[in-house]
Amino acid sequence: MQLRRCGDDAVLVEVGSLGEVESVRAAVAGLPDVVELVPAARTVLVVTRPGGLRAVREVLTTADLVHHAGAAGDEVVIGVHYDGPDLDLVAETAGLTAAEVVALHTGADYRVAFCGFAPGFAYLTGLPEPLRQPRLDSPRTKVPAGSVGVAGEFTAAYPRATPGGWRLIGRTDAPLFDPRRPTPALLTPGDRVRFEALR
Repeated sequence: MQLRRCGDDAVLVEVGSLGEVESVRAAVAGLPDVVELVPAARTVLVVTRPGGLRAVREVLTTADLVHHAGAAGDEVVIGVHYDGPDLDLVAETAGLTAAEVVALHTGADYRVAFCGFAPGFAYLTGLPEPLRQPRLDSPRTKVPAGSVGVAGEFTAAYPRATPGGWRLIGRTDAPLFDPRRPTPALLTPGDRVRFEALR
């Protein structure tokens, strides 16, 4: 783990895995002077009130981050119509039927590792191994809002129409991002997510 100071009141914590990102986030989230946490794939930006970095450094140098249990976030169930344009491609690549892809995707428990790419776009870990597939060779210029896709070790739902290269297996009507809500994003780091097949 490396700590890189970012101004007077922030530190960028660099780690080697997503699991360590969650451990760092959980270890410092309850500190009274922490005002913002920004987790990413291999980093966590920790922003504090003035003078709060000392406590963050102490926790990070003394905590057993390998065995630090992450705080449980909210549980969110997202209904999905599994009719995506790449469902058959994902099934063929995995050596499965489309129904087996749906069963695997809905049977797993996911956790929001971090958010990025677009407002409300949450990268979910816990994707079953057969569904871990590369991005498309040529990204689409427009992916419809609500599209549910897989790419690498992640699954996600697009909160709004954007370009994208994930393999799309379905779509949801869940309100993933609304700037008028007190908490605009439906999913935040640490949340637990399950997908449910809709007919």
